[in-house]
Amino acid sequence: MQVTERQDIGGPLPEDLGQAIRGTAEDIAALLRRVPDTAVPVPGSEWSVGEAAAHLALANELMADLASGRERPYGDGTPQSLAAANAESLAGFGERRAEPLATMIAKQAEVFLDAVARTGTAGRTPTTPMGTMDRGVLASYLLTHMLGHGYDLARALDRPHMLDGPRVGLCMPFMLSVMPRVTNTAAAAGLTARYTVRLRGGEAFGVSLADGAVQVTPGPPPGRSDCTILIEPTAFLLIALGRLNPWRAIARGQVLAWGAKPWLAPRFPTLFTAP
Repeated sequence: MQVTERQDIGGPLPEDLGQAIRGTAEDIAALLRRVPDTAVPVPGSEWSVGEAAAHLALANELMADLASGRERPYGDGTPQSLAAANAESLAGFGERRAEPLATMIAKQAEVFLDAVARTGTAGRTPTTPMGTMDRGVLASYLLTHMLGHGYDLARALDRPHMLDGPRVGLCMPFMLSVMPRVTNTAAAAGLTARYTVRLRGGEAFGVSLADGAVQVTPGPPPGRSDCTILIEPTAFLLIALGRLNPWRAIARGQVLAWGAKPWLAPRFPTLFTAP
């Protein structure tokens, strides 16, 4: 059994989250508009820049449709089903040119924000590729997804990425809501532990594991933590999204750990599968 505290965001979309979505979409669009050849490969991926950009354009459209209340089945949240859904959507969408894709990415981010402005963040919860969530958490999901693939594009094009502490902080409602869903049950089997994870300069959250149950809470977990992890926000997000090797982050001094059982820190990233 997996348990999590709901990360619903009630009322209007927070202004800084809306600004981060718009700014990230514009940053990605600006990256693409400098690209003469979208056939450049993305490091660590089977996709080219054009394919990654096409996926982002389609994903932003999907998120905008979900925010508008449309039903759009897209896998079941497992990596295998999402990979299959991605392949199917790309096969049916032939655009790979930089300018049209840049325009579509930015436009669909605006369509998403307009849809949330019309409907608010409450009401009927959309069913997303990572389960049901209110529109506030869906907005956090959209930002997280754009930052992950925006980072990939920046690496492929040897340009600065657009991740920073404030933007990562706005990803946390989605990250906390989805962590129990992406728990690696084999890695978590038999482990009883309480973690506190603190983003440097940001907020903390707790993860408690016992008898196969996973509980994720804003703030420290109930009771005394066995292991406290202090981590740079960008390193946290990149590790969580499978873009950064945890040992490399440790070697760079981006991760510190203490507590009664500090040796549990390297095990923490293995407990989850990148969404």
